[in-house]
Parts: sequence; C-alpha cells; structure tokens
Amino acid sequence: MSDEPYDLNERFMRGDEIRREVLGNERIEAAARRDSENDFTRPLTQWATENIWGQIWSRPGLSRRDRSMINLAMLAAMNRPHEIEMHLPGALKNGLTREEIQEVLLQVTAYAGAPAGVDSFSVAHKYFNQLEE
Repeated sequence: MSDEPYDLNERFMRGDEIRREVLGNERIEAAARRDSENDFTRPLTQWATENIWGQIWSRPGLSRRDRSMINLAMLAAMNRPHEIEMHLPGALKNGLTREEIQEVLLQVTAYAGAPAGVDSFSVAHKYFNQLEE
C-alpha cells in the first residue's frame, strides 16, 4: 500500500493540475483543512478531481472562461454560496470581469428566483470587498 492517499492516475494528475490552476493552491489546501479531509471523504475528492476536473474541465469544447461562467450560473441557481465563493477567484482568473459576473447573477435572479440571486450577490459582494481591502 502506498503512502499517497490518492490513486495518482493520469486523469487524477491532469485534474489536480487544472483544479489548482483554476482555484489556486491556497484554496485547495484551505478546503482540505476546513473539510478535515480523511479516509471517509478522500474517495469523494478522488472522484471529483478525476471526473470534474480531469475529465470535464480538460475537454477542448469550451474555454475555461466559459466553464467558469456556466459554473457560476449553475451554482447560483442551485443556491450554493459556499461553492460560488470558491469559484469566484477562478472566474476572475479565467477572464470574467466583475461586471460580467454581476450580469450572470442578474440572469440567474431572473430565471432561478430572488432568494438564489440575493444569496449569490451577497457572496460576490463580500468577495469583491475583500479584494479591495
């Protein structure tokens, strides 16, 4: 048995690289600490890294910018503020502007409802304020 907690297969390695490029090493490490990554949660991280990042985000059909825009819209529509907070830095890094993020969140508010929109705007506003400090 390896000392490495993950199966470092090709798709995992590709996914981990993309995940770190988009979200940043600091956020990945903070999430692992916050979520107290352990033997129980590690299979979920393995799956997400291989499938979401290594399989989907690595596809050539959409740019990372487009994927970030779609992610923010879906996460806002599902009212997942924690995930929005995690993906905002990546969205900016992938080329979305603050104004485009605002428009995405307005679009979500129109189609998914005010509660999802209000929560999403709140998370984004807090994040942008932190950037300005």
